[in-house]
Amino acid sequence: MKTLYPEIEPYDQGLLDVGDANSVHWMQSGNPNGIPVIILHGGPGSGSSAGARRFFDPRHYRIIQFDQRGCGSSLPHASEPEADLSANTTWHLVADIERLRLFFGIERWLVYGNSWGCTLALIYAQTHTERVAALIVAGVTMTRQSEIDWLYKGLARFFPEEWERFRAAALENERDGDLVAAYHQLLRNPEPAVHLKAAKDWHEWESASILVDPRATLSNRWADPSYVIARARIITHYFRHHGWLEDGQILRNIDRLAGIPSIMIQGRLDLEAPVVTAWELSRAWPMARLVVVANAAHSPGTSEMAAAIVEAADASRAFA
Repeated sequence: MKTLYPEIEPYDQGLLDVGDANSVHWMQSGNPNGIPVIILHGGPGSGSSAGARRFFDPRHYRIIQFDQRGCGSSLPHASEPEADLSANTTWHLVADIERLRLFFGIERWLVYGNSWGCTLALIYAQTHTERVAALIVAGVTMTRQSEIDWLYKGLARFFPEEWERFRAAALENERDGDLVAAYHQLLRNPEPAVHLKAAKDWHEWESASILVDPRATLSNRWADPSYVIARARIITHYFRHHGWLEDGQILRNIDRLAGIPSIMIQGRLDLEAPVVTAWELSRAWPMARLVVVANAAHSPGTSEMAAAIVEAADASRAFA
C-alpha cells in the first residue's frame, strides 16, 4: 500500500491581488522545476492544509496551494464582522486559479481537488480545458441541489439525535425546511454570541458524519472561533446560491473533459458524498478511471484513501 510522502514546508509563499479588494494566499513546495500541480481545498472555506501536499512526490512535483477567497490566510477574512462575500463565488475562484497560473508562468498543470475542491476542479477544467494536463478528484461532488439536500436533510436518518439539535438551533430562522438559509442568517447576525454559536452548531452537525469513520479526526482548526465562523459563512453562502451552477451543469458539460487523463477516487462508505455521485459521473464520463476504495469514508487522510490518492498522483506524472 502506498504511503504519504514526508512532511515538507513551503519554499515560497505570498499574497496575490485578485481584484474586488481580495488577495489570495499562495504557497509553493516540492521541486521548483517539477511538474506543476495545483491543490484545490474543500469546504468551501476550509483553507489549505499541510497534509494535502503529502499526496505528491516532492522530488517530482512543484506543489502549489492557495487559500480560496475569505479563508485561511487570504484577505479579507470571512470571519470579520463586515466581511462582504458578494465577490466570492465559484466563478471568482475559477478566475483566481487562472490568475495564479499566469502569475507562476505555467502553461499547463495537474489539478487535484477534494470534496468541494472536486466540484471546483471539474468546473475549472471544463472552463479552461487546454490548461489542464491531468485531473485527480477525490470525495467526488458536483454540488447539485440533491447533494446539498442530502447533507442538511437526508443525512438525518443516520444521525437523528444530532440532526434534531442541528435543526432546533436554527428553528426560529428556518423557512420551508431550508436550514442552509436559516444558518446563513444566523451567521450574519452582528452579535458575536449568536454567530459563533451558529458556527459551532454547524460544525457539530458536520462532525457527526465525519467521525462515523473511527480513524477520521477533526482538524485542530475547528477549535478556532475565527476559522469556524469563516468556514460556516462561506459554506452557507455557496450552498444557498447552489454554487452559482445550473443543476446538473457538470454532467451536461462532461464532454469538454474528453481529452484530459482523469482519475476519480471515492470511498465506498462515504456518507457526506455518497458513491452514487461518482458512479453517475463515471457513467457519463467513461474515459475517467473511477477507483472506489473499500472501507473508506470521506476523509482523504485515512490510510486507504491516502494510498489511492498517492497512487493516482504517482501515475499522473506520465501525463503532465
